[in-house]
Amino acid sequence: MTDDVREEDGRSPVAEAPIPLPIPLPLPLEFEAYYLTNQEAFHEFALFILGTNDLAEKAVHRAFLELLRHWDDLLTEPDLPEQAWNIMRRIVIDELLGTLRENMTLMDSGIGLYPALCKLPSRQFDVIVLKHIAKYDTKHIAWYMGLTPSTVNHHCRKAQERLAPIHRRATRPINRRDTP
Repeated sequence: MTDDVREEDGRSPVAEAPIPLPIPLPLPLEFEAYYLTNQEAFHEFALFILGTNDLAEKAVHRAFLELLRHWDDLLTEPDLPEQAWNIMRRIVIDELLGTLRENMTLMDSGIGLYPALCKLPSRQFDVIVLKHIAKYDTKHIAWYMGLTPSTVNHHCRKAQERLAPIHRRATRPINRRDTP
């Protein structure tokens, strides 16, 4: 067979065929079952919190990669679903707060609040955002962050101490001599 198999423009379709990707390693059967059982619920949770399908898919993908990385240890846990949910929750909240923190650096409050918030340590930032912006109560914040309520209150108090100078400047009464 001597037929020349070339495209009209002279390219060879064989030479331009995509290189096959490596065959992925087989996943543990229990992990595949866990994925199939829980992927939809994880995605719905992530979509509700993050608001976009792209961010939700990214968070769920990260969560299942982390679950896979720790799968052997998780199988020895008496509460595998709780541990898996904690991983999922942490990743979704990290994604939400990371996106918010990035966007906040571009915002202007007029008093320097947003730059000050962005300078807070991550747990203090997370607690302040969840409490004062998302309007979550301490019990829910503790659940989301995997902390005790008293630890949440501690981080909130420390953040408020750091933000107090900005708050005092914003609420300071106007001195009559300052006005025209």
